[in-house]
Amino acid sequence: MNPSVKIFTGNSNPALAERIAARYGNVLGKVKIQKFSDGEFQPVFLESIRGDYVFLVQGTNAPADNLMELLLMIDAAKRASAGYITAVIPYFGFARQDRKDKPRVAIGSKLIANLLTAAGANRVITMDLHAPQIQGFFDIPVDHLDSSAIFIPYIENLKLKNLTFASPDVGSTTRVREVASYFNAEMVICDKHRKRANEIASMVVIGDVTDKDIVLIDDICDTAGTLTKSAALLMEKGARSVRAFCTHPVFSGNAYENINNSVLDELVVCDTIPLKQESPKIKVISVADLFAVAIRNMHENKSITSLFVHSQRRMS
Repeated sequence: MNPSVKIFTGNSNPALAERIAARYGNVLGKVKIQKFSDGEFQPVFLESIRGDYVFLVQGTNAPADNLMELLLMIDAAKRASAGYITAVIPYFGFARQDRKDKPRVAIGSKLIANLLTAAGANRVITMDLHAPQIQGFFDIPVDHLDSSAIFIPYIENLKLKNLTFASPDVGSTTRVREVASYFNAEMVICDKHRKRANEIASMVVIGDVTDKDIVLIDDICDTAGTLTKSAALLMEKGARSVRAFCTHPVFSGNAYENINNSVLDELVVCDTIPLKQESPKIKVISVADLFAVAIRNMHENKSITSLFVHSQRRMS
């Protein structure tokens, strides 16, 4: 008989954690984050977890307190004799720091991987890493879920007549090509050049978009500058409509203003990060079912291959 499953969360995204637990068939476990006057905090599990499969649902989006909460919860679970500790990280922060792209900088995603392992995590479940090779930074198993499993059914229901997929930059081409292949659809690329972070100097479209219904796909929407500029350029080049699908709604700076004033028909995002405000152009799809199935299959030692819809390419 397998040890029981207990799901806990910190403060990064409790609403999503509740949805995951509900889809799994559990209630969230009881944990308290004690806060002190000097700014320190301390997680305390309010129930026994000895020998249990413990799943800690906690994204590492800003502020950095979310990461620290996760590390402390892992350490507390280890010291409370949990049988197996899995860090469920819907949004893996610092993932854009995956290489040394200039002198004297940190490789933040490698450091986070080391910290999670050192704290005592036995496994990580995450979604749409900005750079998939980050999985190799870990010396523990990583289940890397793919948002295409929930985006593809939504796109199918749109029944777009002249469907064409677009990558907002060269770095997203592999991700977009996989989805385009599933639909046997064409793909174009918006090639951008940056002067500095979050500031686009120039952009060109590679491919024909005349009279096409464009679907932009990306993993992170930060300031929405790239996304909205890509959408505007695609419409200028003759596209009939443009909508976007982004997994992680970071939405910093003027993101909401950029989205609301854009030519996008809609922006579909996941609930890996809670929204700061609502927008008529933003639609949220929950990843709760996907993570709940991953947790169940992991606990029961079953494969999670069925969660990757894009691997089952549609035949024409």
